[in-house]
Amino acid sequence: MLQKIIRFSLKNKILVGIFTAILIGVGMYSLNNIPIGAVPDITNNQVQVITTSQNLSTQDMERYITYPIELEIANLPGVKEIRSVSKFGLSVVTIVFNESLGTYLPRQLISEKINAAKESIPKDIGSPIMTGLGENLSVYVRNRTRV
Repeated sequence: MLQKIIRFSLKNKILVGIFTAILIGVGMYSLNNIPIGAVPDITNNQVQVITTSQNLSTQDMERYITYPIELEIANLPGVKEIRSVSKFGLSVVTIVFNESLGTYLPRQLISEKINAAKESIPKDIGSPIMTGLGENLSVYVRNRTRV
């Protein structure tokens, strides 16, 4: 079988050359058009709510900022996990969503709940992070977007 292929290749050099050129052309075309990420995004679908306050202790950050945000977010659909960290002057609440929800629906759900959480946070305890859009609480989405 291998001898027949070699004989055919030696007798039809032009045909083998054309076939090889076509194969190289298809390979170059595929190399340029296949979307391959050098570093794949392996992060889960999560949203982070980051709030700062200059004069609050860790316990006060937990009581007045982190807990009200967690309470509002606890009953959202598609939430897999809620994690939070409260430190002196900093509160970070991370909400992990199901992958089936996509990127934009969790952002919208969190933005709506943040407005409700603002009402339960006392006004005189400090100033949360301000963004360029003038929002009082920043919502960071790990999936390449930011609210």
